[in-house]
Amino acid sequence: MSALDPVTPAPHGMIAWMANNPVVANLIMVVVCVGGLMGLFQAKQEVFPEFELEYIQVSVPYPGASPAEVEQAVLLAIEEQTRALDGVKRVTATASEGSGSVLIETLRDADPDQVAVDVKNAVDRITTFPDEAEKPTVARVSNRRQVISLIISGDQPTASLHALAERARDGLLALDGVTQAEVSGVSDLEIHVEFSRARLEALGLTLNDVATRLRNASLELPAGQIETHAGSILVRMSNRAETGAELGDLIIHNAPGGHIVRLRDVATIRDDYANDHKAFYYNGKRAVMVTVYRVGDETPLGVSDVTRAYADTFRASLPPSVEVATWKDDSEKFRDRIDLLNRNARLGLILVVIVLALFLSPMLAFWVALGIPFSFLGAFMLMPTADLSINMVTLFAFIVTLGLVVDDAIVVGENIYAHMQRGDAPLKSAIRGAQEIAVPVGFSIVTTIVAFMPLFFVPGVMGKLFSLIPAIVVLVLVFSLLESFTVLPAHLGHSHRPAKEPTGAARLSYVVNRRLKRFIHGPYRTALLFCIRHRWSAIAFSVAMLLISASLVTSGKLAFHFFPKIEDDDVTVAIRMPFGADVSETVRIKDRMEQTARQAAEQLGGQQIIRNMFAKVGQASGGGRFGPTSGSGSHLASVEVTLLAPSDGGVRASEFSRVWRKLSGVPAGVTSLNFHHTAGPGAGSDVDVQLSGRDLPTLIDAASVLTKALGQFDQLMNVENAHDAGKPQYDFVVNAVGQSLGLTNRELANQLRASFYGAEALRTQRGRLELKVMTRLDEAERESLYDLDAMKIRTPDGGFAPLSVVADRVEGRGSTNIRREDGARVINVRAELAAGARSPRPVLEAVEQSVLPQILADHPGVKYEFVGSRRESGDTFENLGPNYMFALFVMYALLAAPFRSYIQPLIIMSVIPLGFVGAIWGHVIMGIDMSVVSLFGVIALSGVVVNDSLVLIHAANRLRHNGLTAQQAVLRAGMTRFRPILLTSLTTFFGLAPMILETSIQARFLIPMAISLGFGVMFATFIVLLVVPALYVMIENLRSLLSRISLTGAAKREAV
Repeated sequence: MSALDPVTPAPHGMIAWMANNPVVANLIMVVVCVGGLMGLFQAKQEVFPEFELEYIQVSVPYPGASPAEVEQAVLLAIEEQTRALDGVKRVTATASEGSGSVLIETLRDADPDQVAVDVKNAVDRITTFPDEAEKPTVARVSNRRQVISLIISGDQPTASLHALAERARDGLLALDGVTQAEVSGVSDLEIHVEFSRARLEALGLTLNDVATRLRNASLELPAGQIETHAGSILVRMSNRAETGAELGDLIIHNAPGGHIVRLRDVATIRDDYANDHKAFYYNGKRAVMVTVYRVGDETPLGVSDVTRAYADTFRASLPPSVEVATWKDDSEKFRDRIDLLNRNARLGLILVVIVLALFLSPMLAFWVALGIPFSFLGAFMLMPTADLSINMVTLFAFIVTLGLVVDDAIVVGENIYAHMQRGDAPLKSAIRGAQEIAVPVGFSIVTTIVAFMPLFFVPGVMGKLFSLIPAIVVLVLVFSLLESFTVLPAHLGHSHRPAKEPTGAARLSYVVNRRLKRFIHGPYRTALLFCIRHRWSAIAFSVAMLLISASLVTSGKLAFHFFPKIEDDDVTVAIRMPFGADVSETVRIKDRMEQTARQAAEQLGGQQIIRNMFAKVGQASGGGRFGPTSGSGSHLASVEVTLLAPSDGGVRASEFSRVWRKLSGVPAGVTSLNFHHTAGPGAGSDVDVQLSGRDLPTLIDAASVLTKALGQFDQLMNVENAHDAGKPQYDFVVNAVGQSLGLTNRELANQLRASFYGAEALRTQRGRLELKVMTRLDEAERESLYDLDAMKIRTPDGGFAPLSVVADRVEGRGSTNIRREDGARVINVRAELAAGARSPRPVLEAVEQSVLPQILADHPGVKYEFVGSRRESGDTFENLGPNYMFALFVMYALLAAPFRSYIQPLIIMSVIPLGFVGAIWGHVIMGIDMSVVSLFGVIALSGVVVNDSLVLIHAANRLRHNGLTAQQAVLRAGMTRFRPILLTSLTTFFGLAPMILETSIQARFLIPMAISLGFGVMFATFIVLLVVPALYVMIENLRSLLSRISLTGAAKREAV
């Protein structure tokens, strides 16, 4: 018989030494408790963990350039230099008006810091960037730790609000507890110097000439020093102009006769902001924002408290017409979500203790339950060292381990208690009981840890989040194992022997156990015998259950989402007008959306359900990293409404979004309105098809056809094409006349650029802020086609010629933005699921089978790929699958070694796929769709469910060693191990039960994992107690049969 040999308890060894030295055990407890409390207060606190993403961003400003120019002059060169670098997985580039951006995704096993260095070196080697392009910046992408924002709003000029915001920023940074704060909501500082054509022609100057003269006149330059007998004297040129008035005093021309011409005499000077149409509004009034971040070990609560206290003081110093409000206070989410998890943890702990008290004696229940705070404090002790913070994910990990952490203590304690009940002395019982069960319990902990290991290797943002769960689980289980074999035996070994006639609190557990014993020897024994005698039927039934359950997912009856969508506290509408729309029209639509939001509030309970309303013009929110509503321009706006929580008398964001959408419709002249009320990794488009190709017109047409096709699906809404028709564009080339006058394309381009975009004269500092001085034509002379036609170009001989004479014009249309991925142009077409649609899977299948093949046939050279969550899920499963299979193999090896068998580990692990059945039906019962988070729970479940099976088979092997048959051994093992197996499963389930039953929307992304673990463990319990014994008998009988056949054959050969 290949089985785990029985352990002969020895009076020596670590367990015996610890049991005989309770002082050491108590000192271990004190050290762990004190260290845990210190670690608890030293650990960082945050809603979600901070981490750097596996991306490197390269940004290159190219002021005034069109997307096509940015692509040709900037992006192609960066792509070529970076795509072949080691560690680069994917290169995505975006060309917008005035800037280019390249996002480089690294391979999982690459060092992002080294890749960032390689990218910077590669970009620095590029020598073909245009002179007008600014210096590229290369940086790793990280999720900055924003805590709270102050919004300063009122009917005040932008400059006044900006000055107040700068004052607030300086005040905050002067306080202890605030290290980083930034001002937003205003454009860059800029001094506009504008000329009329007539003035320039009269002076014989171009705008570039003026810019050069201003640059030479406004100067601050050290010239060294003079060493005299009295000391050193510094020599410097100091005539830097920082204001419009100072610039106006500069001399730009010397007229004949000695007459000087100052800038203010011939130009209009405005000390203002860059004209990029960006503006913030708070509750309908112009606003500027100060955003406060936390750095290092600063906590959300601490930073928020300091900021709120300063806001109260700052508000008191301002006139009544200026309002100071807090916005996006991360500490509120931190408090709410941490309280939610703490509440679930407390309730789970209470339920676990109640279960222990019902099935164990009060003394044993107390010492077993003591393992929970011991293990948790041990994990807290090491969290700062392991760079783990207290956040939603790590607290959820503690909830996951709440029931698991007592499993080993239950098995050890129950075995020790059984020896006491047989009459052994407490110390002897503690040593023998712990040593007998040391091997299976130790290996059960190791297999559980191994099962969680694949979660360390999940790629992307999700991997960064969920890798914290196994980190906490490992710490907790290691300390749980330490407590079970050091502290627990010492305490139980020096306790009193259990009374034969329990009294008081022990009476309840005595009654429960007596009835449980009756159940074990009655209904359970009968059911187990039935399963053993009809073992083939029992196993076939289990397999049928597995196939039926799996079909629920594969058929789509149980919807599967890559990541559950988390309903946010806010509703945001992203507005997109036709590209190039006048900003006043965009503001009008923004005002209308604010009005319909208030109407929606009236329908749903009154204005009080809206806490505040924040709007942006010139930039938009929503649509993902490269979504069609991201970016900037006069055609973009967004309105964000923060709602009162439903628990405080408000409404859910999804309901408000539905009513707001219905009331708003799609106003005339608006390209799209996208309503969003979800956050986190699951937010964004449910359907995201990326078309790629070399020929842009063909690609644009294919995207248009796909957009119309997706619009025909009733299950979809917010269908968007990332490509915009763009602005009309005029391309100029110097003709033969211009060439005969000595004019070059470069000179023509410089004069055109200076006239309409502007010529940069100066770039200097005004305090901490950068200031640009730009020269250009008067606004009235660059607002119509007539102004373009009337423009005159200065020729090399000093004369002026009409633009239409010296250059030819070609009319076309320029793209608003150009996206590229891995060397090809791409256009994304996106859509979200409509209300009532549970899964995008049917739509994706229909699109892939019937829509896309026709599009590809009609548009040669176009390719497609499902991106977004579909691509992320592919990347996740590509990494998760092999790692999970390897973890299963390691678990098999860990079981095969002590059991000295190749077959029995498979019997033990047979419960793993059947645990999946419980996970699936748990989602069905709770009415929650499955997601990759559910699969994380299933993976973790693999290590949990084998523990009960391991304990059962270990007991059966010991009984067989004593001479029982396989059927007798497994029958008795099932009856003797029924209580600890049931108890460990109940503690796991009830530890997770509060989270499973949690109704809060904010916990939605964690609930699927809790469901998989909780329901999977409970279903697997019945499998372990009924089906595993049947499988054990079947395998042992087959082995006996094969052995008899082998012996018979050998006997016949010997006879011959």
